[in-house]
Amino acid sequence: MSKVKSFFNRLWNGKGKRKPWIRRIFLVLFAFLVPLPLLYLVIFRFVPVPGTPQMAIYLLTGRDVHHSWRSIDAMAPGLKYSVIGSEDQNFCSHHGFDFEDIELAIKEREQGRSHRGASTLSQQVARTLFLPPSRTWVRKGVEAWLTVLVEAVWPKKRILEAYLNLVDWGHGNFGAEAAAEAYFHSPVNRLSGAQAARMASILPNPDKWKATRAGKKRMSRAMARTREAREGDMDWCVR
Repeated sequence: MSKVKSFFNRLWNGKGKRKPWIRRIFLVLFAFLVPLPLLYLVIFRFVPVPGTPQMAIYLLTGRDVHHSWRSIDAMAPGLKYSVIGSEDQNFCSHHGFDFEDIELAIKEREQGRSHRGASTLSQQVARTLFLPPSRTWVRKGVEAWLTVLVEAVWPKKRILEAYLNLVDWGHGNFGAEAAAEAYFHSPVNRLSGAQAARMASILPNPDKWKATRAGKKRMSRAMARTREAREGDMDWCVR
C-alpha cells in the first residue's frame, strides 16, 4: 500500500521543486474521461440514475423539474417502438454511431438542408448522463468518447431504459413517466399507441412542440415509423 501511495505521490508532485502542472492537468483530464465515467456507468448499470446535469441546471436556476424513474418493463410497449422508429432505427445493429445516417446528415447540410439529426440513442444517453446542454466541437468530441464507454459497459436494454427515463420531454418533464403524466394525465404503462407516437414525435424539439397537439404530418410520420419498428423487429436487442 505504501508503494502505491508513493508512486501516486511522485506522479502528482514530481521529483524536483517545480510542480508538474502539465502532468497534473493531463491526470485530471484522464480521471474525468476514463476511471470516473467507468465507475459511474458500472454503478448505474444496476440502480436508477438520480438525475442529469441538465436537471441540476434547471434546479439551480429555479426552473421546475419533474422526474420519476420507471423500469422499461413497466412502460407501454408501444413507447419503445415509437422512440426507436423515430429516433434511431438502427439502434440494435450499431455500436454507438450510425455512420450511414451521419453521411446523409452531412450531405443534407451541404445542400443547405439541416433537418436530419444524426445522433443515435447511445450518443444522446452519453450526452444526457455527463454533459450540460451546449453546442461545441469539444463537447462533440467528449460525447463521442463517452458514447464508446456507454456502449462498452451497458447493454442495449439499459441504454434505452436510461434514455426513456432521462431525456428532456419539454417544459421541465424529464423521462417518460413525467411526460405521460403531464401531457396525458396517465402513467407511462397505460399509454396508448397513438399517445406513445405523439410523445416520440416531439423529441426533436420538446420545448416548442406539445404531445397533445402534434401536427398531422408529424403524427403520421411518427405512426409510420412506429409500425416500421414493430414490423421490422427493430427492438430485438431490448426484449
